[in-house]
Amino acid sequence: MSESFSTLRINPTRLFDSFSALSLIGATGYGGVNRPALGEAHLAARDWFRIEAESAGLEFRVDGAGNHSAIVIARATARHLHRTAFGAVQVSNLQHGREIASSGDALLAKTLLLGSHLDSVPNGGRFDGALGVAAALEVLKTVKENGINLKFDLEAIDFTDEEGTLVGLLGSSALAGRLHPERLKNPRGGRQNLLDGLARAGLSEAGIFTAVRPKESLAGYLELHIEQSKRLERMGIDIGIVSAIVGIRSYRLGFIGRADHAGSTLMTDRADASLGASAFTLAARELVMRDFPDCVVNIGKMDFAPGVFNIVPARVDLSLEFRSPDEKQFEKMDAALMTCAKEQAARFDLGLEIECFEKHAPNAMTAEVQQAFADSCDDLGLTHVSLASGAIHDGQSFDGICPIGMIFVPSVDGASHAPREFTQWEDCVKGVNVLLQTVLRLGSR
Repeated sequence: MSESFSTLRINPTRLFDSFSALSLIGATGYGGVNRPALGEAHLAARDWFRIEAESAGLEFRVDGAGNHSAIVIARATARHLHRTAFGAVQVSNLQHGREIASSGDALLAKTLLLGSHLDSVPNGGRFDGALGVAAALEVLKTVKENGINLKFDLEAIDFTDEEGTLVGLLGSSALAGRLHPERLKNPRGGRQNLLDGLARAGLSEAGIFTAVRPKESLAGYLELHIEQSKRLERMGIDIGIVSAIVGIRSYRLGFIGRADHAGSTLMTDRADASLGASAFTLAARELVMRDFPDCVVNIGKMDFAPGVFNIVPARVDLSLEFRSPDEKQFEKMDAALMTCAKEQAARFDLGLEIECFEKHAPNAMTAEVQQAFADSCDDLGLTHVSLASGAIHDGQSFDGICPIGMIFVPSVDGASHAPREFTQWEDCVKGVNVLLQTVLRLGSR
């Protein structure tokens, strides 16, 4: 990497002002924001993104999945052959950074994506996702104002619905060509909610699938994110270099009993659906802590029917989610939890219905990108550690398609998905400078 590049840093004041303005959109007080995907506040945040991009002289685009992009085009004008930072040979004639060809083989100018998401969970925090988008924009601004010519186009992207208000990883999976139509027919946020959100954003179901990009057009995907855990803070480490993103599976389990009078039906004569659901909740926790200590399980919701004081519950539906960074371990945990659910249903003479909603396999980050992050940290004098991500991220959509990498900055008290979510500003700046230096390292000629 050029010596002149090694001393380049982002503008922390500009980044702070930009991020502070973003944090006011959908603000709920106590530092929180409420920007569920394709709701009014989320759409307002996307207006902020557009204004930021256009004000900085960046090219701005929106694709069929609603992903918002700001772009710096590589300023090459002659056909040339070069080897990318990731080892692939690229023949290019970058006329305005677009379609290129060589010896009859059509190629596309490669693009390095940087980004995250501006949508939030209900009453969430202002750093989750949003810091990654602001960081990506700041890197592009720094590259553009310093006239740096990289070997790829550089794109800051805000993906649609990472949090799963409607579908989950909607924008990134559509761009990667991994969104299946079936997921739109039965989205976890509800079919009508999806249709309403698309209408508000001026999108269509058919249009979503036009967002797919050729594999050959992507040089990679990098993301900065808050850790959402206490590991970095406890260790006193500046940067977490993500080694893998956990797999995640979500189910709806229905424990089916019989409605009876809550006063006159003897305890021994009841088929109480709540007992199976409650027993499973406790047993699942004990099972995972005992047999899968590196994994987590969560029961996020229970719905009782008929749900009144004086009727024994005839049915309880619960929302189950579990995560693991290892595929083999993931399969074993899945089987163990399903067996546990069946055992608890049988214990209380209940029926059981199992419906799987989503399955995301664990994803390893690209070794070369992890090393580039580590080298950038070393050059900046920052401490770093390799760790797995317990949360899902858009980078999972690109596994096997292009090189991927993530870094974490510390989360105060590990808080996330809540208004108290917070990262010290100096830690934010450190992370964005690592992102910048890694882009320059991978993209320098």
